[in-house]
Amino acid sequence: MPAQRSQKAHATPAKAMIASVTGYAMDGFDLLILGFMLPAIAIELGLTSSQSGSLVTWTLIGAVLGGVIFGPISDRYGRIRVLTFTILMFSLFTGLCAVAQGYWDLLAYRTLAGVGLGGEFGIGMALIAEAWPAEKRNRASAYVGMGWQLGVLLAAFLTPLLLGVIGWRGMFLVGLLPALASFLIRSTMGEPEEFVKHAAQAPNESRLSRIKLLFKDRPTTKASIGILILCSVQNFGYYGLMIWMPTYLSKNFGFSLTKSGLWTAVTVVGMTFGIWLFGMLADRFPRWRIFLIYQVGAVVMVVCYAQLTDPTAMLFAGAIMGMFVNGMIGGYGGLISDTYPVNVRATAQNILFNIGRGVGGFGPLVIGMLVSQVSFTAALTLLAAIYLLDIYATLFLLPKSQGKEDALGAIG
Repeated sequence: MPAQRSQKAHATPAKAMIASVTGYAMDGFDLLILGFMLPAIAIELGLTSSQSGSLVTWTLIGAVLGGVIFGPISDRYGRIRVLTFTILMFSLFTGLCAVAQGYWDLLAYRTLAGVGLGGEFGIGMALIAEAWPAEKRNRASAYVGMGWQLGVLLAAFLTPLLLGVIGWRGMFLVGLLPALASFLIRSTMGEPEEFVKHAAQAPNESRLSRIKLLFKDRPTTKASIGILILCSVQNFGYYGLMIWMPTYLSKNFGFSLTKSGLWTAVTVVGMTFGIWLFGMLADRFPRWRIFLIYQVGAVVMVVCYAQLTDPTAMLFAGAIMGMFVNGMIGGYGGLISDTYPVNVRATAQNILFNIGRGVGGFGPLVIGMLVSQVSFTAALTLLAAIYLLDIYATLFLLPKSQGKEDALGAIG
């Protein structure tokens, strides 16, 4: 049944926010508990360091596939319906990780869970853009980004408490919880009114046609490349830091699992504040200028952090670094929603952000390699350098307009 024939009430701003934040929070929870559990999984299944890191990488590669598949489907069949399916898929294969017997079946489950994960962020962002007024789009998108951080905080607190009791297999079973949430979301919501009005305009438009619209002319191609750079850099830095920092702190500073969880929690608090602040500022001032402030702040803080040797200083400086490094995600949803119209909005959100996530998936591998062969300082120096790409993209590739309903045709 086409989405526009649904008899349910249109998605309200509050319900759209709950639907988007819930799914994204559980994504963050799942991916971070994987980082905490890698040592235990590696011991039981006999994994090498490269195999352990590849579990994260292939989860994110799966997310790229999910973005390419589910973005165009959502633009044709509806936000709520496809969001529900992606949450169910993500939950199912996360739960199956609990029965993995070796590297290859665990890798398959993680990849397929990633395919489900790939649909959630972009569809949720498109849903928010269409349910909230344009003048509040940045802060609304930032709230969705904060959902991931809430899931990460939950993982940081629960993993030290539960891992020793239920083991890593039991922790994966917690990933089944989004299935219940998805049914509740689907049963109480209809599609956003803006989507319903536009859905009939191109009902038979193919997935390939929608993808082509992301590169339909020179200005749009510039914008798409610029957004890809921002998403790639942000995800590379985020996953590189968050996956390996607990292990690094444990090996080099003797942090216990509890103290590593505390470091993560403090850093995520900084990230969450940074995301919230970005959304608020971007609704009041030109968004591209806020991006520049955050990008310069990321370069400075990563370089400074690389020089620290005191564990306590690293604990609290991580919050400031996190504010700049991950706070920029508060602007991506609004940026992409303003740049592309309704009929390709979820396609753009999913494909551009998830390709960036796929590139970011190499962060744990590259950071792990540099830490083992050179030093952690060298790894952080690399992170600082890649944020210079962000600055270039913001200055010369991104559109400077914002708050428009159909910006695709007006880019440049």
